[in-house]
Amino acid sequence: MTKLQTIRSREIRTAAVFLLPALLLLLLVFVYPIMRAFWLSLFTQNLGTKLQPVFSGINNYLRMSGDGHFWQSLGTTTIFTTASVLVELFIGLGVALILNQPFAGRGAVRTIAILPWALPTALIGLAWAWIFNDQFGVANDILLRLGLVENGINWLGEPTLAMIAVVFADVWKTTPFISILLLAGLQSISSDMYEAHAIDGATPWQSFRQITLPLLMPQILIAMLFRFAQAFGIFDLVSVMTGGGPGGATEVISLYIYSTIMRYLDFGYGAALVVVTFTLLVVAVAFAGLLLSKFNDKNPVTN
Repeated sequence: MTKLQTIRSREIRTAAVFLLPALLLLLLVFVYPIMRAFWLSLFTQNLGTKLQPVFSGINNYLRMSGDGHFWQSLGTTTIFTTASVLVELFIGLGVALILNQPFAGRGAVRTIAILPWALPTALIGLAWAWIFNDQFGVANDILLRLGLVENGINWLGEPTLAMIAVVFADVWKTTPFISILLLAGLQSISSDMYEAHAIDGATPWQSFRQITLPLLMPQILIAMLFRFAQAFGIFDLVSVMTGGGPGGATEVISLYIYSTIMRYLDFGYGAALVVVTFTLLVVAVAFAGLLLSKFNDKNPVTN
């Protein structure tokens, strides 16, 4: 073994020693709960009817296939996730483009822009529940003063309006997160590319379409990936604002799992719901990651 190989082997062993505690912690807080949930999902354990778990195999998963409540909550989660992520992406991109421009007080504006994301989600949910209150909410007060409506709108009492209100609150809360990610990507693009493109006679829109968007696409996909995972598992905002109502119109999958386990004490079926939800999320994230890698390989601007 050469001296270089000896040094390389020693570095690998040193790296493994330093990574081992992190790996053990990851196994403890991530892998073990998932495996425990999968094992529990193979049992029928409902503290409301039976104190002792009974092995039932895949019965919980078969039950899920015919559970209309589950499919409704999954559909609600999909609608909420798709709407919130797409709106946040478009608004966040616009905010990032504005914050990337030089102007007086840009640092202060950037700090203020990130405040909604830094605030606790439960507090944000409570504030927006007050804003959309049909009796004393600010939203109705503004509409009434402007003469746009004659009577207050029951924002959180109508299924469609309740979903719109929850999506609006989530967009207000998490758009700064996407803005910061995209702003970091914008700042990594050299200004020389824009200057050379302008010399060739390109308009600002052409520069955005041919330079900014292709170079920013990896950050856009990463931001969408993060936000998709977060929005799919939303709990506190919806729980505080609507509690899943009215009539289950805003009951996302996390709220349904919470009710199954904590209210009905059906731990076996609740664990099966957790496993299926986790699997769907992993598949979606893996698919998005595959798209990201393929785009980077085929992107002529980045290669």
